[in-house]
Amino acid sequence: MTISTKQLYELDYNLWLETTAKLLRERRLDEIDYDNLIEDLEAMVRSDKNALASNLRILLMHLLKWEYQSQKRSNRWKYTIVEHCLRINKAFKTSPSLKRYFDDIFEESYQDAFKLASVETGMAKDEFPVECPFTKDDVLNSENRFTEDD
Repeated sequence: MTISTKQLYELDYNLWLETTAKLLRERRLDEIDYDNLIEDLEAMVRSDKNALASNLRILLMHLLKWEYQSQKRSNRWKYTIVEHCLRINKAFKTSPSLKRYFDDIFEESYQDAFKLASVETGMAKDEFPVECPFTKDDVLNSENRFTEDD
């Protein structure tokens, strides 16, 4: 009994991936499970965008905490800022088209970040600027913002 690639998807996902790659390399296009392949490719795009949005939100939140709760600055905050800045910039190196998405979600991400910063710090929302106080370049270069005294 031969198992179709569509059935293989449900039975052994890793084997389905290997088989699909092999079929594509061999140009055996009539045997490919296009429905699941398309679904997985679209899921990968969503995953990359969700990861970018999450990293941006976390980065902006920590930049706000760093600027507006300076008496509580910590190496952990600095680490988080550098880590998420690096993640975003690495995502741009592997997928430059994500920069457009970054531009599209920047303001919305800031709105989320300042709400989260308010909750985490216990500070009122009106203690943070309504408009993002950081330029996109500031955010993308935030790993370089620290002095030896920080």
